[in-house]
Amino acid sequence: MSETEEFPLVQFMREGFDPVAELGRIRGEHPVFPMQIPGDQTVYLVTRWEDVRAVLGDHERFSNDFAGVIGLGSNQEDPGGLGFRDPPEHTRLRKYLTPEFTMRRLRRLEPRIEAMVEEYLDRMEAKAAAGGTPVDLVEEFCLPIPSLVVCELLGVPYDERAGFVKLSKDRFDFTAGPEASLQAINDAMAYLTDLVARERQNPGDGLLGQLLREHGDELDDRTLASMADGLLTGGHDTSTSMLALGTLWLLRNPEQAAKVREVDGYVVDVVEELLRYMTVVQVAFPRFARDDLELHGVPIKKGEMVLCSLTGANRDPSLGGDMDEVRPGRETAGSHLAFGHGIHRCIGAPLAQMEMRIAFPALLRRFPDLHLAGDVPFRELAIVYGVKELPVAW
Repeated sequence: MSETEEFPLVQFMREGFDPVAELGRIRGEHPVFPMQIPGDQTVYLVTRWEDVRAVLGDHERFSNDFAGVIGLGSNQEDPGGLGFRDPPEHTRLRKYLTPEFTMRRLRRLEPRIEAMVEEYLDRMEAKAAAGGTPVDLVEEFCLPIPSLVVCELLGVPYDERAGFVKLSKDRFDFTAGPEASLQAINDAMAYLTDLVARERQNPGDGLLGQLLREHGDELDDRTLASMADGLLTGGHDTSTSMLALGTLWLLRNPEQAAKVREVDGYVVDVVEELLRYMTVVQVAFPRFARDDLELHGVPIKKGEMVLCSLTGANRDPSLGGDMDEVRPGRETAGSHLAFGHGIHRCIGAPLAQMEMRIAFPALLRRFPDLHLAGDVPFRELAIVYGVKELPVAW
């Protein structure tokens, strides 16, 4: 198209589980959609699966490091953050984490995750027995489980985990206002910095201790704390939202819930399909053109921003004729972009999948009569989509 439109935020809009129809129209008519943002700048929205995959996979033409692209040097405020790094620095940092996220390493966490899930199901059961229904599943289950998994992964001491869960909750409570949100971010970083310093003195069995034993001379405390915060931000709110949205969908589709509860292994296909269908991270980290280039004939200048709509890509009809439906076991199941693509693909994807594969069957088996007990408010215009609360009873 020849003219830009005002930034419509269409990439963050949903109607229930579904992206708004306007996003589908843009995907069908404008493969590269220029939008005007405040400051008289143009950003380019990419929505088709093939194009999103191509942009995310092409770090030669598209950078994650805006400051580096425009010649200001890389942003050092977040020295361990992978999302805003390009090779070779991204490669250097990611190589430290990659061995910790192999399935062999992650399987050591599986019994602990199973125990956490059972513990919080016990708590829900006790609360209901004491007359505490309906229960908000977000508050009582979907939120604490990912926090505790991050605790287990990093090696947070047991007597500090309740405090860490609260830190995590506050870290992602964006309804409290900008000052409170900034304070929560600073509090989380202060805790993680202190944890790294203690781990350096006496390395434990978690990821931080492992990194310090093997690479302590190569990684300073600030970088390690930033890497830990990146794992928290990447693995907490996203997993909380997927657990809540996935449960909501299962409760609205009782025949699928019954199969997850009763058929061993069926949850694997359900999780993969729900990841595609929900796409809780609606837009990937922004990319910036390294040089002047063209996409589908649309000129993009060096330093201009390209936004990749993961929601649009994962609902692209080119992947199949019924992408607005949940069909576990579909032929293109492994092609979704819910975790991104390329060198920046979410390193914690196997852990997130493991959490859901454990949590959904356990929840449905413990409470076979689980049902919704009130209206479910969805987040509005959120980068990470989800529900504000999920009232349930049994």
